[in-house]
Amino acid sequence: MAANLLETRVRFQDEIAVIQLKGEIDALSEEPLNTAFKKVEGWKPAAVLLDMSAVEYINSTGIALIIGLLGRSRKGGIKLIICGLSDHYQEIFRITRLADFIDIYPDESEALAHAVAGT
Repeated sequence: MAANLLETRVRFQDEIAVIQLKGEIDALSEEPLNTAFKKVEGWKPAAVLLDMSAVEYINSTGIALIIGLLGRSRKGGIKLIICGLSDHYQEIFRITRLADFIDIYPDESEALAHAVAGT
């Protein structure tokens, strides 16, 4: 079975950098994640939204990569938020306590509304 490599697409909307993710977040995802995040860091956004609505799988290495992005965002004074996580991954984010540090929203419109409002 071939891995479903992570694809990223970045854009800027309402002062928020949006990174749309598609595929699997695992050890093979480090380069595309870091490349996308480096690009949006240069935009100096108020927040970075990781849209995970098309993410099929996240393993422990993928969680570690997300934690790395969280560290980078905090160091740069950028809020990191997430939308589109399945119920399963929302539970994993709660169990690992990532949800204590990253706001999770059901979809992009709600995430953008809260991020722009500063809540």
